[in-house]
Amino acid sequence: MFEYCTDPGTLSQFRWFSCFLTTGVHMSFYISFFKVLALLAITAPIALSFGFFGAMAARSPFLPLSWLGRGYIANVRGIPDIAFFLFFVIALDQAFEWARHKIKCPDWDQPIRQGADFIVCKAAKLPLGTSPEWMHESYGFFLATITFALVFGAFAASVLYGGMRAVPHAQIETAEAYGMSPRQTFWRIIVPQMWVYALPGLSNLWMVLIKATPLLFLLGIEDIVYWARELGGTKTSKFTAYPHGDWRMWYFLFLLVFYLAFTRLSEVVLEKLMTRLTHGQATSGGEAQRKATV
Repeated sequence: MFEYCTDPGTLSQFRWFSCFLTTGVHMSFYISFFKVLALLAITAPIALSFGFFGAMAARSPFLPLSWLGRGYIANVRGIPDIAFFLFFVIALDQAFEWARHKIKCPDWDQPIRQGADFIVCKAAKLPLGTSPEWMHESYGFFLATITFALVFGAFAASVLYGGMRAVPHAQIETAEAYGMSPRQTFWRIIVPQMWVYALPGLSNLWMVLIKATPLLFLLGIEDIVYWARELGGTKTSKFTAYPHGDWRMWYFLFLLVFYLAFTRLSEVVLEKLMTRLTHGQATSGGEAQRKATV
């Protein structure tokens, strides 16, 4: 990046580090932090949507829909996250390629499943072999986002379902006494108040989601964990311009500080949101606020 970086062997310690920390691979390391933030920003609302509709389905009086919602919550929550991630990403990728294969290669006369191999025509591959690298990375990120949303959507559904059931039944009866339909009661009474009861659980879920982002590494995505291991480890031929010892501890220490700072910021924001939502509510938080103002 700097003009004096042409010959690293002649540099002083300060200049050596200034060159080392601004190489192209380090820029990829810095960009990977934005990948993590993008994953959180995209996954959180999608997972919350899955959770909301899952909770609605679970409390539905229509039994098949209720079974579907309860089954989604129970099955996804009952599978270890790593096992679900490793399975579902492969399954989702093969499902997309199978659908494309049926459309683009209708004359294919060989079985797609050949023993343990999954073989489709070249036109059905996702992405195509001729696609640029950024498309391969974007596709992998897309699969990871959907998988994260499905997993954490099931946990969010459980939390929201509990929040819906925590709304005082007397308020629901009052709404019915005023002539509100079940649909009006749900959207005007239950939904606005369930967030107060669900927010503590959703806050914990957000923290777990933050801590789960290193699973991107297991999905083959070049995230912050991948680059910390690569850049901190003893150099291979790919990084011979700046050889050094095993610095992985320092890189992972930097990740530790990053996650601690981010979770602390999240705690501050969530505390303010909880204070806002519990204001005037008949909850322990609302009661504490009333006593504080007396």
